[in-house]
Amino acid sequence: MKIRMEQDLSCDEMEITIKYSQNDKQVNRIIDFLQSFDMQIKCDTDNIERMINILDIYYIESVDKKTFVYLEKTVYHTDFRLYQLKDKLYEYGFIQISKSCILNINALESIKPIFNSRMEATLKNGEKVYIIRNYLSGVKKALKGDKI
Repeated sequence: MKIRMEQDLSCDEMEITIKYSQNDKQVNRIIDFLQSFDMQIKCDTDNIERMINILDIYYIESVDKKTFVYLEKTVYHTDFRLYQLKDKLYEYGFIQISKSCILNINALESIKPIFNSRMEATLKNGEKVYIIRNYLSGVKKALKGDKI
């Protein structure tokens, strides 16, 4: 893959052109990534609202009917329900790994099997989350680059 950059002072906004001979998984993943670049969700911490870029999210978890957004070192609360975020973030690499958790596949460092057909996922920040057996096939598809 070649990357060519060109500065044009007359441009009002960034323009990205992708040239390819065949539209394949790699092209689709690049497009999904680029589209997610500016996508944000509203969160809050200590009664201060913030817009969080989805690329910064490691995982999202629902606990006692509250939804928490986990970044590398920070946890935020959001008013969205887990199922809403799962549907909204699906095409950007977020996969459900348990009834109460969705994971940004791009934050994944490694996976190892543990007891009861479950998997332990280690994230890039060293945190660990667990993938429940019922959700393993979706994780495997995502890791292969297939649409979930």
